[in-house]
Amino acid sequence: VQLQASGGGLVQAGGSLRLSCAASGRTFGTYTGGWFRQAPGKEREFVAAIHKSNGYTYYAEAVKGRFTMSRDNAKNAVYLQMNSLKPEDTAVYYCGATRTVLSGIRDANNYQNWGQGTLVTVSS
Repeated sequence: VQLQASGGGLVQAGGSLRLSCAASGRTFGTYTGGWFRQAPGKEREFVAAIHKSNGYTYYAEAVKGRFTMSRDNAKNAVYLQMNSLKPEDTAVYYCGATRTVLSGIRDANNYQNWGQGTLVTVSS
């Protein structure tokens, strides 16, 4: 599956952005979709995931209550609604797809397919 992420940009602290990740080649709904982010000088970290089978969403503690991940199978896409953004949310955001087991969805090493990344910059 090929992934294309979009929706990043510059926003003030407290603002909102919505990231999109469109899939082609295969049905995204047969994969668990994930969002990860990587700030300069830091490792790629888990943000959110939506499971392929149960549709449940999982979040990193740092974004819980502020970010919401969803999927639209008709559009073959997943989304990340980001509210109450903070300067520490600044990073390149990547969407990924995996068929790993549930226990592995927070580990970037388990994702076989990645989008190109979209930059989110939150100013204070």
